[in-house]
Amino acid sequence: MKNQRFFDKKYIKYSLLLILGIFLGWLFFHTSDKDKGKEDATVVQQEGATEKVTTWTCSMHPQIRMDHPGDCPICGMDLIPVGQGGGSSDDPDAVHISREAAQLANVLTSTVSRQNPVKEIRLYGKVQADERLYQNQVAHVPGRIETLTVNFTGETVRNGQVLAEIYSPELITAQQELLETVKTKQIQPELYEASKEKLRQWKLFEDQIDAIESSGKVINNFKVLSGTSGTVIARRVNTGDYVSAGTVLYEIADLSKMWVLFDAYESDLQFLRKGKKISFTLQAFPGTDFSGIIAFIDPVIDPVTRVAKVRVELPNKSDRLKPGMFASGVVSSDLDEYRNEIVIPRSAVLWTGKRSIVYVRQSDTDEPVFKMREIELGPSLGESYVVINGLIDGEEIVTSGTFSVDASAQLEGKPSMMNPAGGKVSTGHDHGAMTNQGVDTPENSQKGTPGKTEFNKISVSMDFVMQLNEVYERYIILKNALVESNPEKAGQESDKLKEALAKADMKLLSGDAHTKWMSMLKNLNNHVSSISKSGEIEEQRDAFSELSDQLYLTIKTFGLMGKTVYYQFCPMAKNDKGAYWLSEITDIRNPYYGKSMLTCGETKETLKY
Repeated sequence: MKNQRFFDKKYIKYSLLLILGIFLGWLFFHTSDKDKGKEDATVVQQEGATEKVTTWTCSMHPQIRMDHPGDCPICGMDLIPVGQGGGSSDDPDAVHISREAAQLANVLTSTVSRQNPVKEIRLYGKVQADERLYQNQVAHVPGRIETLTVNFTGETVRNGQVLAEIYSPELITAQQELLETVKTKQIQPELYEASKEKLRQWKLFEDQIDAIESSGKVINNFKVLSGTSGTVIARRVNTGDYVSAGTVLYEIADLSKMWVLFDAYESDLQFLRKGKKISFTLQAFPGTDFSGIIAFIDPVIDPVTRVAKVRVELPNKSDRLKPGMFASGVVSSDLDEYRNEIVIPRSAVLWTGKRSIVYVRQSDTDEPVFKMREIELGPSLGESYVVINGLIDGEEIVTSGTFSVDASAQLEGKPSMMNPAGGKVSTGHDHGAMTNQGVDTPENSQKGTPGKTEFNKISVSMDFVMQLNEVYERYIILKNALVESNPEKAGQESDKLKEALAKADMKLLSGDAHTKWMSMLKNLNNHVSSISKSGEIEEQRDAFSELSDQLYLTIKTFGLMGKTVYYQFCPMAKNDKGAYWLSEITDIRNPYYGKSMLTCGETKETLKY
């Protein structure tokens, strides 16, 4: 009995211990699993926090925000990643960009330093014959052109070569007088000498006069001999024409020496002087370098083009140089007044109006942190600028990807190019959209009377101007299709014009030029698309009127190269409201009426480039 009680107590004791162990095990493992779940959740949360979503934007249109790379839907430029903010800088105006975003956007920096600047002046011009070697071949006797032995422009002639034969009654009479005075020259030598002098005045040579005297026969046709060697650049008469003494028969130029005339803007004249070497290339000889010495600088500025001519004289060996060839030259000029000044790359500078800004990297942080700073620029050195004020020797600035940094600053509400005071950028941001207000059109002026709008000419790279030349040439072909009243051809040519617009590289522009072109390009594309989509000639002509107004504004802003443009106006177009167009010829060929009123209109303005 006693043993049975002991066994019962022992059984109860072990049972309690077992229950306690189960409880403690449950408590331990339940808590561990719970903590593990929390830990796992924390890890997931941390991993999610580190996996930041990159936002992509356009450097010129920061209202565009996408979660993937690609092209800007407005301007087509490559989208760039936006920094995520943060950083270790305490400056509230500084913008932080992560290292990954900076690398993807190709943001590069360099340390500024003092240099002895050398300015490169780029000049563009044409080859021209030496004006001092021009000569007009004239008729020395009145009469009728019997024969032309030189019949076309470009023919080479030599000194003393027969150019033409003239039948001259006055010359025949003078020869007869000579033959009569020969008979009495012993008695009346004065009359004999007077008759010979008269023939000399008709430009007959002594041997010709002696031949007439010895033969006793009158020469019916007078031979016109060339007084120089060279190339005929103009023929002014035809066989059978009657001419007077002094009438120009030919214009002849000696092309053994040539001029290269460059256009220099007034802002560049201070860096040019006689005797300065200029290196240049010709489009006709790619890969070949030429050089010469500046022999003359025009002392007068052309009031229309605002340029002065800079002349280089060259020998024309083997007749390689031809009048009219395009030339592109560079003159290097030491700027002694800016010696030991800070020089920075052109790519580092952003412009907005009169302000020039750069982004300076903050030196008190290891992360890429930048702050906008306004600077004062000196003369341009081509691909760099002299800085007069605003930077210190040794500071580090952004030299590549500046627009990307500025876009990040705009999105974060920090001081930026377009918003120097800071503040969040609006999603309705517009880079100065331009309208037809201020354009010289009938809607903005009295019918048939041009307005007095002033245009601010913007200097851009010649590569962009040549691309604009292609746009203008495609416009002219479209205009001629409308003159022919051919809607199908007009639609085809409008597509080609749109292709030319797409080829214009907007990356060649910066600052205000880029902003203006973006607005103009949008308007141009809209008008061209209207012509392309419509098969009705009248609808195409209405859209062409708007296209012409916008292209006129574009050309006045950026210019062309080697073109003369005639801005013409028809007062009866668009239901007597009037409409303008651009033409390559002075003759009126009305695109709004075609053959029905082909010559209705007048030239309002001539643009020469």
